[in-house]
Amino acid sequence: MISVELLLLCGIIKLNLRLIKRIPLKIFHSLTTFRSSNKTIVTIGTFDGVHIGHQKIIEKLIQNAKQSDCESLVLTFFPHPRMVLQEKSEIQLLNTIEERAELLEKTGLDNLIIHPFDKAFSRLTAEEFVKDILVDQLNVKKIVIGYDHRFGRNRSANIEDLILFGEKYKFEVEQISAQEIDEVSISSTKIRLALEEANIDLANEYLGYPYFITGTVEEGKRLGRTIGFPTANIKIAEDYKLIPKNGVYIVKSIIQSKTVFGLMNIGTNPTVKGEKLSIEVHYLDFDADLYEEKLKVSILHFIRSEHKFDSFDLLKEQLEADKKGAIEYINQHFN
Repeated sequence: MISVELLLLCGIIKLNLRLIKRIPLKIFHSLTTFRSSNKTIVTIGTFDGVHIGHQKIIEKLIQNAKQSDCESLVLTFFPHPRMVLQEKSEIQLLNTIEERAELLEKTGLDNLIIHPFDKAFSRLTAEEFVKDILVDQLNVKKIVIGYDHRFGRNRSANIEDLILFGEKYKFEVEQISAQEIDEVSISSTKIRLALEEANIDLANEYLGYPYFITGTVEEGKRLGRTIGFPTANIKIAEDYKLIPKNGVYIVKSIIQSKTVFGLMNIGTNPTVKGEKLSIEVHYLDFDADLYEEKLKVSILHFIRSEHKFDSFDLLKEQLEADKKGAIEYINQHFN
């Protein structure tokens, strides 16, 4: 029998080594730290949510890179430009920057550059951006970009300017169609609105995965334990993370390598005269000390809005009903 190695040496068959062993995403936290002798296929954007529309664009990017024997690369920025350029911006994002990197890694992308966005960077002229960054720094062979993309100081340059720069500096420009860009924009808007209205099913459909939050378990008042519903109080460090509408949700987490389902309450706990927004998760069939652990909580389904109850007994009665409904939902969808 002829070995695979011999066939490879003879050039009879070719294998993509990335398919044999997945190469981890390389993450760079500044343009200045990126180095590659290979040509790159680049796209630029926020990619907040990395939803199904974004995934199509990144899939196109990766296919281009494979066909050209180049490296795929996403250039994104943090903080979000609006946080820097607009005073008192209260922009809410679907992902923290760490969550965005986690989602992009799952696409099979080669490189992710998260460049610090500041006012100095925003003042680069269009040609400085193209020559100094795309050409000299990123070694670009092709840029895959939206027809409505604008760049350079005061966002003065458009796709036609980029095509002319491509002719001058010897790189290709592939436009993402208006239909695809509209799909991305519509999806992002619908996801945000759905989360604000607690329509988790719709949000997750557009995302292509369950919306999730990431935070650290902190000390709470332990009131849940007194009625048989101990909770993990989740503290989210990033104030720009979009939190869904107040209410009770079915969720899941991976804890100690095990999938654990639970009930999450987002709200102010009006029954105990709470005022501060809190996020509390009661995990089903799980009891362990989670203080100071970092948890990812995936949101699966909305149960009800937050209510003020006249007594702890009524609250406990409702929580028992929530738990019963959650178990039925989990058994129906995950067993």
